[in-house]
Amino acid sequence: MKRKTRHTSVLQISLVAALLLGMVSPAHASENLAADTVVLDKVNIKANSYFQLEQIHVLPSQNGKVATFTVSIHNDSSSALQVVDYWARLRSKSGNQFVAKLLPADRDKKSVAPGSTIDLNYYAIVNSDTNLQDLVVQLIKWDFSQSNFEQVLGEVAVPDTFTDVTPSGGASVISVSGMQLNASIKKWMNNKNEKYYVPTINLTVENVGNHTATLPSYLFSIRTSEGLLYPLEVKGAKELTINPKESKEIQLSGSIPVSVAADHWQLTVAENISELKLTVPIAAFQLPTTTQGEEGSIGKEYAFTSKSGVYKAQLNALRRLPWEDQDLLTADLTLSNPGEDPLPIPKLSGYFLLDGAVKINAKLVQTAKVIGLGANARVNLQIVGKVPYTYGFSQIKLVLQEEEERSPSVGTDPSSATVTDVLEFATQDDFQAIPSIDEGQFYTTNEVGRKSKYKIRGVSTYWDTTNIMYSAMVEVTNLEKRFTTVPKLVANFRSADGTVFPATIAEIENKISPTGKGLLNVWASVPKGYSTTNLTLLLGEAVTDGALSEGEKVIPDSYVNPIAYKLPDEKTNVATTLANVELFPYTISMNNISTSIADGTFTLKFNYELTKEKLTEINTEGHNLLLVFEDGGGEKRFEKKFDFKDFDVMNGDSTADEDDKIRLGKRENFKISIADPGLIFKTQFLKQYTLHIYDEFQGQRKLLASQKADWFITTD
Repeated sequence: MKRKTRHTSVLQISLVAALLLGMVSPAHASENLAADTVVLDKVNIKANSYFQLEQIHVLPSQNGKVATFTVSIHNDSSSALQVVDYWARLRSKSGNQFVAKLLPADRDKKSVAPGSTIDLNYYAIVNSDTNLQDLVVQLIKWDFSQSNFEQVLGEVAVPDTFTDVTPSGGASVISVSGMQLNASIKKWMNNKNEKYYVPTINLTVENVGNHTATLPSYLFSIRTSEGLLYPLEVKGAKELTINPKESKEIQLSGSIPVSVAADHWQLTVAENISELKLTVPIAAFQLPTTTQGEEGSIGKEYAFTSKSGVYKAQLNALRRLPWEDQDLLTADLTLSNPGEDPLPIPKLSGYFLLDGAVKINAKLVQTAKVIGLGANARVNLQIVGKVPYTYGFSQIKLVLQEEEERSPSVGTDPSSATVTDVLEFATQDDFQAIPSIDEGQFYTTNEVGRKSKYKIRGVSTYWDTTNIMYSAMVEVTNLEKRFTTVPKLVANFRSADGTVFPATIAEIENKISPTGKGLLNVWASVPKGYSTTNLTLLLGEAVTDGALSEGEKVIPDSYVNPIAYKLPDEKTNVATTLANVELFPYTISMNNISTSIADGTFTLKFNYELTKEKLTEINTEGHNLLLVFEDGGGEKRFEKKFDFKDFDVMNGDSTADEDDKIRLGKRENFKISIADPGLIFKTQFLKQYTLHIYDEFQGQRKLLASQKADWFITTD
């Protein structure tokens, strides 16, 4: 004997147990109803043939209310049953009669073959004050021997305790063209903005039949505890075809005024019968009582739904970062698409809530240049806000929101948008530490279009009479297959006690070749006498107006993705020869140094070789090679500056005597001549001199090498 798959609840419960030929009373039947138990008993037609009442629903409509119910005719006899011989009637327990009619799809069903079953679906318009529990279904056989030409085979009264609503977590059976579909709510969320609740529901439909079924254009609504209906927009249901043993998902979303009570909501499913100009109920589902968006914690994924689809978001870290006389609050998020279909990146925003009272507006920053998410793809997002660096708090909540532009009404701001809370992440003020890179190690970023690695090449201290200039050289290697520009960065030096020195970066103007390197000079002014031991360098990607900073004159207003680099000890040894003196990324060697005095002119002459690391770009603005000549007896002293920016510039023939700039390559007999008519009279005091090489930066200098030599003798 064939038996349908039932609800896991009382949705398809037998409205009366054991109505054998109408002999069992409704009261007795209701006593036999057990929770989560489905018992569909039969009303006999004749031997081996019977009726079953499968389901019954009532739904409000413009004309009052519409009742639908399904009767199955089971024929296990050896001859066919004629459908025209039987009928169903609907009435109320108070005696009101309602005309029950077959739905158009069932009007052509004429007979029930031996050993088979058919479903007959009826509808009736009932009074607006009629409830489901008021109804009675009569099963009738036409009998012309009776005075009223009919024989009542039995009647089923709906028990007072019965509901046609599938409980939370349950499944409902929907019949489509004779195919059974199991429908259940996979996930639902009810977000909220200032004016509306924004419910989103994922409905899973499984085809448990043997043939492919195409879902009709169902109408989905939220039914509130007051009986109010609010339509839902549907995604993924148009001409939805479901193969046997296959499941597909329908996404529903809508808006309900916040003045409506948000408890005991139901999802209703109805079908519009265009031939009848009537909407008939199909199923109803109880939504869970916990309806607000989830509150998440760090390191866990949480799903949310927009009209575009289902997304997942994970809060990776919350950080508090130095920014001038303020602090940045930053949230590092990963947004992912858990589905099989591509999704656009939703327009997200957010804010921080401190101690449940202080709201900090924030901007969202998308560092990757992507506009959509493929199946199982993910993208990194940052949310940034600012607080005074002295402000303390004990709890922090991040509220993630979605902005949806709406068609403006007449007289409204055309740029207005509706903002909906989609997720909340809450934690104590236990901010995550900035990722740290050990001395000598690389940090690699894998952002599409900006893949590169960073390493600290060395540090230097430049002195003057009042301050010191502390500098770090950052090596950037291009890991892309195309020429790229070094991203704009924000830098700070930070001590172990939290003291912060905002730093300046000499940005590289030229693009870097694939596998090529760039050297970023990062420096800050530090009070003289302040220990630079154990300083770390904080580097982050510069942000302007919620986007990565790009362009020459763009001024950053924050930064994201900070990395803390442990700095190496400074090389403070001073070389005693002028061979292989390092001036990153250059190296200079001087030899064959000699002095002479003739015709009232002092001349220093030497050979040099200046080399540079290949495929390396650097901004040398503010840097000079400073050559200082000092006579041991104090008879002669002079300084000569050579600007780094001239090193790479060819000025015709670099060996020409009139070229007084130092250039890349080799040069012999390079001369520095200074008029000094009185120096010839002091030759008896000229014994030894010292030649110093300094790296001068922003007017402050660092001694790199010093070599002593004898006057009027050429060195090796």
